[in-house]
Amino acid sequence: MHPEEPVRPPVEGGHALPGCYRHPERETGVGCVRCGRPICPQCMVSASVGFQCPECVQDAAQHRSRPTGRFGGLPAGDGAVVTKVLIGLNVLVFLLTEYLDPAWKMRLGLFSYVPVPGVRLGVAGGPEDWYRLLTAMFVHASVVHIAMNMVSLWVLGPQLERVLGRVRFLALYLVSGLVGNGLAYLVSGSALYSVGASGAIFGLLGATVVLFRLNRVPLGPVVALLVFNLVITFSVSGIDWRAHIGGLVAGAVTAVGMMYAPRARRDVVQTLTVAGMLGVTVLLVLLGTARLSG
Repeated sequence: MHPEEPVRPPVEGGHALPGCYRHPERETGVGCVRCGRPICPQCMVSASVGFQCPECVQDAAQHRSRPTGRFGGLPAGDGAVVTKVLIGLNVLVFLLTEYLDPAWKMRLGLFSYVPVPGVRLGVAGGPEDWYRLLTAMFVHASVVHIAMNMVSLWVLGPQLERVLGRVRFLALYLVSGLVGNGLAYLVSGSALYSVGASGAIFGLLGATVVLFRLNRVPLGPVVALLVFNLVITFSVSGIDWRAHIGGLVAGAVTAVGMMYAPRARRDVVQTLTVAGMLGVTVLLVLLGTARLSG
């Protein structure tokens, strides 16, 4: 038999053909090229060679690996979905805190205050206020503040989201902001109020540097942008440099873990990298609280 011919079940008695495994009353001389079961014309599914039965076709579809991007993320038609959602959330929270109920600006901001020994408010008060490390990333102090951050997010976000995938990009964004806010608390936990997505934005900037380095793209433009932002960070009063530096370092480290992870252990390395950044955030908060007790 030619190897490309469909499997033909043995003929019983030299003349009778077997019945289709799904329709026993229908005789057939054609078998599934995968499992060998007899199949009638109604059950035949054309394959690259011969025919397959419906069950084998379904089984192959279920076990077919889903395509992934360069760094393990699932490809998406619109590579900026998460970026758009983040911008939308930031705008909604800004409208709430700036115009609808300004009291929420204090409730959601990164607030920590120790007026006298033994009295702790905000993050310094305990884990029940640690949510501020996350919510403060979506609070902004003015129209100019949110406009600058959202423009930066729109410039940096889509490219990283396309190459990393939605889940990895979101993880990069969030851990950068969390580590940045954790560093701000460690440095100034006794009198702290900080808001804004700048820590997460600086994380995206650090990740972009890593991506350009990996792809051997000239680093001049992105380094110039980074230097420009750092100059503004340290020269303009009221800007939380601690969140910027923390986010920048966290974003670069997370990007290295995601982009340089070996393919064979990529998911494990990437998961451990993100978990490690979350652990750094917790460590910074614990150290900051211990510092207040000293």
